[in-house]
Amino acid sequence: MNLRFTATVLLVFSVMAHAQDRMPPIPADKLTPAQKHSAELLAATPRGAAGAGGPFVPLLRSPELMDRLQAVGEYLRYKNSVPQKLVEMAIIMTARQSMQQYEWNAHYPLAVKAGLPVETANAIAVGRRPDGLAADEEIVYNFTAELLQNKSVSDPTYARMLAKFGEQGVVDTTGLVGYYSTLAMILNVARSPAQPDSTAPKLAPFPR
Repeated sequence: MNLRFTATVLLVFSVMAHAQDRMPPIPADKLTPAQKHSAELLAATPRGAAGAGGPFVPLLRSPELMDRLQAVGEYLRYKNSVPQKLVEMAIIMTARQSMQQYEWNAHYPLAVKAGLPVETANAIAVGRRPDGLAADEEIVYNFTAELLQNKSVSDPTYARMLAKFGEQGVVDTTGLVGYYSTLAMILNVARSPAQPDSTAPKLAPFPR
């Protein structure tokens, strides 16, 4: 009896999880010419080798927005004036704040690969300020944390970011947080599923 009940519950949750994907991939034969063109443009970018997954699945519903947004993202992710380790740290902080598991799963290993200590990434996963941040990490961590929490930053935080990375670094980092916040919102609204085989920690809701 208990086994039957357990199996039923698991089936219900499985169906619910599947039903949550509000905007699943569009079959290739159903794509409009504009959607096909957008998919081709994406495939020609550095991120395109992985295919039009993640936020680009729902974004394909608005191909012109997808074209413009991915061009912004290509700069912010691959050509940012701030070092890649710090770019990825800001991205996973944004994913954590937005409770966005797909974004987190995609960028947690990239952050570690770029040189962010695993202990730092794991602290961010549970919403704790990491210990032992390097000087440049602390500057970007404080800037990103304040920006996510307050939608702006204090004068001391701004001054430290400006002194280290210049006005371009301030603008690039602000744009980065805004871009990945936008993708997180799109993924959350679409209820896009996270990659099931990721080794990244599973995000838990923040305590209320």
